[in-house]
Amino acid sequence: MVNQGQSSIFSRLAVYGALSLAALYFLTPLFVMLLTSLKTLEDIRSGSLVSWPEEITFEAWQMAWTSACIGVDCGGLKGYFWNSISMVVPAVVISTMIGAINGYVLTQWRFRGSDVFFALLLIGCFIPFQVVLLPMARTLGFLGLAGSIPGLILVHTVYGLAFTTLFFRNFYIAVPDELVKAARIDGAGFFTIFWRILLPISGPIIVVSVIWQFTQIWNDFLFGVVYSAGDKQPITVALNNLVNTSTGIKRYNVDMAAAIIAALPTLFVYFVAGKYFVRGLTAGSVKG
Repeated sequence: MVNQGQSSIFSRLAVYGALSLAALYFLTPLFVMLLTSLKTLEDIRSGSLVSWPEEITFEAWQMAWTSACIGVDCGGLKGYFWNSISMVVPAVVISTMIGAINGYVLTQWRFRGSDVFFALLLIGCFIPFQVVLLPMARTLGFLGLAGSIPGLILVHTVYGLAFTTLFFRNFYIAVPDELVKAARIDGAGFFTIFWRILLPISGPIIVVSVIWQFTQIWNDFLFGVVYSAGDKQPITVALNNLVNTSTGIKRYNVDMAAAIIAALPTLFVYFVAGKYFVRGLTAGSVKG
């Protein structure tokens, strides 16, 4: 008979085995991309997908970053990478701060119709991108922001407010009411309570909001291709143009290097702060 200790060992081995197979399945494409980006074209033609390169070279990475032709621009992904940085950072900061204030108001400063307002705002989480394309295009044209990075910042900020408000509202609803009431009795006003009491304890949900918004905005293609043009496009659009508009010899190593470069910021964010993501989501699940 199998005792309880042996059964526990078998269960752990089964779980670890299943997790290892899942990790292998999901990491194999990344491994193939990395190997291909380090190969010469001769290695790619003569070897298999998972064969080790005969000569490790970073020429494809350098070309993807500085000299790959994207349409009429042969400056590589460098400029488009910084376009995405200059778009993502302000959009994440603004949408997170406004979402925090919205969540604070909807939980601690209730007003008539606040539940209806929250329900209407929540609908924004389920509106497909395609629905807002034409209205947003007309709005950007009216504001003179069409085809610009500030226009993309505005689009992503507005579209992300529903999510950030939901995150902070669910977090702040777990904060004891007595804490805010005591601050009011002591004479603290609207912004004093927010800045000195609620915001300092909002670290977990701020991490959630930043990770969510960063990945959503950085990986977006539809808004980028519709609302930007020329050298103002984000890196996702530039990557698509690089892969699909190549002429002459198809340089798979350059394409793979470019794809990894475009994915590096989101990978970095998840490696650095990913473990705090689940903690932040569950931090406000219990009140009191």
